[in-house]
Amino acid sequence: MKERRTEYAGPVSQSNLICAASIDEAMAAARDMAAAAVCTGPEPRPCRLCRHCRKVAEDIHPDVITLGRLEDDKGRLKREIGVDQIRSLSADACVMPNEAQRKVYIIREAETMNIPAQNAALKLLEEPPLGAVFLLCTTNASRLLPTVRSRCTQINCGGVSAAGNREQDALAEAYLKTVASGDRAKLCSWCCRNEGMDGRSAADFVDCAMERLGDMLCGRKKNLGLSVRQLEELYELLERCSAYLRLNVGVKHIFGLLAVDSIAGGGNRG
Repeated sequence: MKERRTEYAGPVSQSNLICAASIDEAMAAARDMAAAAVCTGPEPRPCRLCRHCRKVAEDIHPDVITLGRLEDDKGRLKREIGVDQIRSLSADACVMPNEAQRKVYIIREAETMNIPAQNAALKLLEEPPLGAVFLLCTTNASRLLPTVRSRCTQINCGGVSAAGNREQDALAEAYLKTVASGDRAKLCSWCCRNEGMDGRSAADFVDCAMERLGDMLCGRKKNLGLSVRQLEELYELLERCSAYLRLNVGVKHIFGLLAVDSIAGGGNRG
């Protein structure tokens, strides 16, 4: 996966993953890149003065489209971006732009795309229609499938690292090594020792473990002797844990789930 940092000026890749500490910061970077993509002013772009740049700044450009979680019938945001939204985006991306030379699609909170939605986005990101640009905004790239991340140019705003803090990253490494050992008793002991952490720390640990698994699947880290199937099943298990933590499920329940399902879920049998 390619990486670069903002401030952004110049040509824009067709498929981009923008990571920032806050979604507002990621969206601001995305709007800047969208302006650069449709700008008709002089270099460096965006010029911020041409008609297209001004329309992007006012959020009225017909060729810069933002997609995010929809509201339910009670006006509350849904938990996920669904596959039908991505399919509609894919169909719209094949339609010619209204005013600019390009159409730009900004996906807010891209990590909330459910698995079918992410899978539907894969071909779109790998082979974007001519003239279409995709900007996926997230505060946590590890919640996206490795296959999605590998198809994007990654832009980290303000030095944000998808790996999380060092302490939780070390815990994630220890967890994965314990799982790879296949020793169920050792895994249960490890989970019992760490189940007292607070919810935020647990979420960071899960994110770090998912990031490491993604790197293993993409060949950037050693797989610890785990097969591709085992890595994928562990990723799915941690993805469930991440979703449960967002629903305020207790940390002890999460570590209980890891103790029971990590080795079996990874395809190992004690």
